[in-house]
Amino acid sequence: MKESSLKRTLTPTLLWGLGVGYVISGMYFGWNLGLEKGGTLGMAMATVLVIILYTCFSFSYAELACAIPKAGGAYDYAARAFKKDIGFITGLAQIIEFVFAPPAIAIAIGAYLNLAFPQVPILGAAITVYLIFTGLNIYGVKAAANFELIITILAVGELLLFSTLSLPHFSVTHFTQNPFPHGWGGAFAAIPFAIWFFLGIEGVANVAEETIHPQKDIIKGFGWALLTLVILCILVFIAAIGVGGWESIVYAADGTSSDSPLPLALGRIFSSSHVFYKLLVGIGLFGLIASFHGLLLASGRATFEFGKIGNAPKFLGQVHPRFQTPANALIFNSIFGILILCTGKTAEIIILSVFGALTLYILSMLSLLKLRSTSPELHRPFRVPLYPFTPVIALILAIICFIALCVYNAQLAVYYFALLAFFFLIFKIFKK
Repeated sequence: MKESSLKRTLTPTLLWGLGVGYVISGMYFGWNLGLEKGGTLGMAMATVLVIILYTCFSFSYAELACAIPKAGGAYDYAARAFKKDIGFITGLAQIIEFVFAPPAIAIAIGAYLNLAFPQVPILGAAITVYLIFTGLNIYGVKAAANFELIITILAVGELLLFSTLSLPHFSVTHFTQNPFPHGWGGAFAAIPFAIWFFLGIEGVANVAEETIHPQKDIIKGFGWALLTLVILCILVFIAAIGVGGWESIVYAADGTSSDSPLPLALGRIFSSSHVFYKLLVGIGLFGLIASFHGLLLASGRATFEFGKIGNAPKFLGQVHPRFQTPANALIFNSIFGILILCTGKTAEIIILSVFGALTLYILSMLSLLKLRSTSPELHRPFRVPLYPFTPVIALILAIICFIALCVYNAQLAVYYFALLAFFFLIFKIFKK
């Protein structure tokens, strides 16, 4: 293998598929764990705050992605605004987000498969999907993006079907049952799980270098993907909780927290042998696979850029001579991800991923504000509306979410900062 350029093959439609695909698994699992913290009202409040955050952030981030269309995404923006040290921390946070999110999704894929086929072990299934989809990403970005588009459309259709089947059974009594069990503290504790609804959409920026017309197409991908996800988030939230109350989609029959909230909700309407129940479990896998596969693609580009510029071992910055994909980075991320998923701690993995995401959001908004001041000559084909209010709102909300995350997950915060400090120290030593 030798280093070369990534191939430009992505269109606006494929970008929409990637943007929705990165995120859509958040509708299928993970978010329900926030109900345990905040109840219906607390989780709803956290979700509204997060929708405002992502609306402001996505359009602000799109300006950066169009102005600096590089595979490193947030790293390139922060490095240009604040030099390499801050750029390294931003890029590392991005890699933590994208590398920690797929293991949580892989565990959920294993759980869904185990529902349909109890003889299939959850861990074995999770490792298998890692190997299969790492191989597909190595094969080629256009093939990977086309596959992503197909399964994303199926996943969106499945969520619409779930809502159609569930909403006629909506009960106000169930929806408002025990709505605020832990008060305001529960609402703040639910924030990382509300973020899980949308986490990963910024990955669209990481394929900017492989987009045919990045300056025109990235904003279309961000905008339509975000609108699609907000609509799906609201539908799933109301439909799933309204069937039997929030406890019914958090706790499985044995009393443990579940990674399968939608089957739990539909199980209150249909038996497990009913065709609609089996259809949900079957097609529901596509939603999980869409996000898993898409985040593998984005994480590969982020790690590739780190290797390419020398912030990580150089072999990670090489592309496959035949497929022109970051094969080494993809394989490295896959090995690391498999080790993470073997812990089996879904909630903790999600929270660590959210720590990385919020760090990226904060430093990216600061980068946008700084570059507007220090690089006015930078060509900006798209400018965020209502500047500076839009990025400032995103920045303030991201900081609030980050503080809440630290307060309610103090031990994981220590692990996260230790991880950043360790790799930053290694970076400084080897850079010298």
